[in-house]
Amino acid sequence: MKFRLLIAEDEKNIREGLAAALELDGHEVATAADGNEAFKRFQKGDIDLVITDLWMPGLSGEELLEKVLAESPGIPVIILTGHGTIEAAVKTMRAGAWDFLIKPVNLDYLSLLVKQALDNRELVLKHKRLLEELAQHKRFQTIIGTSAVMRKVYNTTSRAAPTKASILITGESGVGKELVADAIHELSPRKDKPLIKVHCAALAASLLESELFGHEKGAFTGALARKRGRFELANEGTLFLDEIGEIDQNIQIKLLRVLQEKKFERVGGEETIETDVRIVAATNKDLKAEIEKGNFREDLYFRLNVVNIHVPPLRERKDDLPLLITAFLKEFAEENGKNIEGINDKARSCLYAYDWPGNIRELRNCVESAVVMSQGKLITVEDLPPGIRAGSDEGWIRIPLGTNMEEAEKIIIRETVSAQKGNQSKAADILGIGRKTLHRKLTGEEE
Repeated sequence: MKFRLLIAEDEKNIREGLAAALELDGHEVATAADGNEAFKRFQKGDIDLVITDLWMPGLSGEELLEKVLAESPGIPVIILTGHGTIEAAVKTMRAGAWDFLIKPVNLDYLSLLVKQALDNRELVLKHKRLLEELAQHKRFQTIIGTSAVMRKVYNTTSRAAPTKASILITGESGVGKELVADAIHELSPRKDKPLIKVHCAALAASLLESELFGHEKGAFTGALARKRGRFELANEGTLFLDEIGEIDQNIQIKLLRVLQEKKFERVGGEETIETDVRIVAATNKDLKAEIEKGNFREDLYFRLNVVNIHVPPLRERKDDLPLLITAFLKEFAEENGKNIEGINDKARSCLYAYDWPGNIRELRNCVESAVVMSQGKLITVEDLPPGIRAGSDEGWIRIPLGTNMEEAEKIIIRETVSAQKGNQSKAADILGIGRKTLHRKLTGEEE
């Protein structure tokens, strides 16, 4: 790791000499001729260690130390002092300086001191990064995946969650949109307030309206008492509207009004209720196509889609399969009281070859089924659901890692001949080589 140092020293010869010596140690060095210039340079934000004279025009070294530590607590600051100001230098140590040196400076000792200070800073920065990564992992602990496309989801979620913006989560059914909504709420300032979820496709239009906005007693047949809607229950929190593409035009209009004015009335009521709710919506539909068909309001779409988070299908993130399979195996083995140590190579190949149209949900169900059906410590092909294992091995040739090119070629030829039930002519046609060439490569005979 390369560090950048700042030297604040009003004597030009000393300043340039220190800079030259530290540059020889491999550091990048910025210099300043007084305290004010030094602090302006420090505020650019890329300085890892400060070396400052105690007495300078403008800000003194002591004042510069105070300002630097206020802006960036923990950054190492080394004070340079003359023989007559050692007491003042000791005072700066109590104020948070890393150390002080008496002029004329011993360059070897300065080099050692800088190395120690930077080693310590690197440890501090690494620890801070680890804590941040751990905190980030905890926030996303329900979402499994480290692929590039999932890192993009994490990044967008982390940036958008702390804001007030409405978020639209898109993606196929079963990709984990609800888990992203959970993470958004957890990462937001509203995390200690309610997260209320509504599955819009599960309710008829009349029931959905009452569910969202509530109703007054007698508003319709069966309304025996006043009911508070989800917008009231989610006040100051987050409302997750799953499958938003399924709501009808009347409810779309009412929803648009809430998003614009933060107000609504219960069904059958006249009282206007104000609400402070953060909306997160999700859909597996192409809402732009639905707008073209006249099924979804464009103005509502723009209100919902302030930030878009697209969750990719499993077939586009197969790098995450090992993590997902391991997590689901552990979960369902514990749930069913089974000692499952893993999955054999053939079964794993089946899972990797499959395209998972049902996404994470389908994979989860598949692993649960395999654990239930398993009779040994390893999941085998026979334990997998028929739809997953059927034909998964057809058209695939397994070549062990480390096989040299000559042997790999023989494996391909042997497997192709075997697939053609020994018909070498057919195998040669498939491979695009002559029959004699095929025979020679199989037997190793010279021409």
